[in-house]
Amino acid sequence: MARTHRWVFVAGCLAILSPMLQSQVFVVGEKTATADISTAFKPTNVPLPTEKLTERGRRDLVRNLEAEQGFAHRALPVAIITLKANGDLSPGPDKYRQLIFEKGQAAAPGDRVVITALTVKGNEITLDLNGGPYAKHRFLSHIQLNDNPTAIANPERPIGSRITLVFPNGVPEISAPEVKSLLEPIIDFGVKTGDQAYADTLPPRLKDAIAAHEVLVGMNHRMVLASLGSPESKIREQQSGDPNGPRYEEWIYGHVPQTVKFVRFVGDRVTVVEIAALGKPVEIHDKNELDGSELPTNTREVAMGDRAPAKEGEDPSAAPKPPSLRLPGEAAPANTQGKVQYPVDKDKSASRSADRQPIPAAPGSAADRPDDQPPQTSPIPDASQSGSNPYPQQQTVPGGQYPQGTTPGQGRRTP
Repeated sequence: MARTHRWVFVAGCLAILSPMLQSQVFVVGEKTATADISTAFKPTNVPLPTEKLTERGRRDLVRNLEAEQGFAHRALPVAIITLKANGDLSPGPDKYRQLIFEKGQAAAPGDRVVITALTVKGNEITLDLNGGPYAKHRFLSHIQLNDNPTAIANPERPIGSRITLVFPNGVPEISAPEVKSLLEPIIDFGVKTGDQAYADTLPPRLKDAIAAHEVLVGMNHRMVLASLGSPESKIREQQSGDPNGPRYEEWIYGHVPQTVKFVRFVGDRVTVVEIAALGKPVEIHDKNELDGSELPTNTREVAMGDRAPAKEGEDPSAAPKPPSLRLPGEAAPANTQGKVQYPVDKDKSASRSADRQPIPAAPGSAADRPDDQPPQTSPIPDASQSGSNPYPQQQTVPGGQYPQGTTPGQGRRTP
C-alpha cells in the first residue's frame, strides 16, 4: 500500500513539472545555427600576367606571404574552400553554411588569421590559415607495428582553414600583392606590417626598390630587411684586405643553385652588393646609388644621461663638471679634497667624552699598586717535600669532606 502511494506521488510531481521541462528544451538546427552567416560574394578583377611562374617567383611568394596576417571578411570553415582567380567561390552559399555547421568555424568575420603554410603545385596556390584544417600525421597515426604506433597521436583538434586559389591556365608570374588582391573577398590584408609602414616613409625610388626586392648601395640595415627580409647566414665583423681598413659585416641570401646575393655593410651602410646567378658572371655594385636627399639623416633623441651640447662661449672639448648637490653659484669649502664632511655637534661631543670612563686595572697587576710601593714577592714552598702543604691557607680535608659551613675553594689564595 505504501509503495502504491509512493508511485502516485512521483507521477503527480512529474505531471506538475512536465510543462516547465518542455518550456526549457529547444533544438538548434542547421538553419538556426547558420542564419547569421553572410555568404555574399563579389568576384575580383585583377590583371594577371601571362608568363609562367618561375622558381624565383615561387620563392618570393613563400617569403612574402608566409606569416602574413590579415582579417577574415567572412566566416571560414574548418575545411577546404576553393577560390577561382577573378572567379567564384565554391562551395556555394547553401553548402558553405552546411560545411560550417558540420566541420565547425575556424574564424568569424573580423578575426585575425595568419598564413602558416603556402605551397604551389600545378595550377593551384594552397594557403593554410591558422594551421590548416588537418592535424599532422593523420595517416601515420592509424598504422601500428607490433601494437606500437608509428607516430605520436596529436590530441589537439585542428582549428584552421585552407584556401585553394585556382588559375585556369596555370600559375602565372604573380607577386604577393596580387595574390592578396585576389584573396580580398575572403581576407583583408590592408593592415600594414612594420616594414611596409617604414617603406611608405621613404622616397619613391627607395620605395620602388624595396617593393621589387632590390638592394641599392647606400641603404641601411632596416631598408635591406624591408626589401629582402632576414638573411640565411651572416659573416660578422670581418677584417678587409687592407690591414688599416674598416671592419665589415656581410649578409648572404640564397644558396646554390639559386641566385646568391652578398650584401656587405660598413657601419650601417651597404657598400658592396654581389649577385651570383647560375651560368652568369658575378655582378658587383660598389658605388653609391643613392643621392644625398634620399639618404636618411642620422637623427636620434637625447636620452637621460647624454651630455648636453656646449653653450655659446664654452669649450665643447672641455670635460663636464661632476655632479654636485650644491646650489648654483655656491662655493665649495676650502681643503675639502673631494671628501664628504659631516657636521659636528660640540655639545654631543662633550657629553660623549664626559661619559667615557677609564677601564680599571686588574687586581694585583702592576698598574693596580701605587707608584711608591715595591712589588711584593712571596716564596713558593717546594712541593716535593712530603707531608707539607704548599699552600698554607688551604686545608686538606680527609675523605673529600669539607668542614661544615665551608665550600670548596674557600680560603684559597692565589700564589
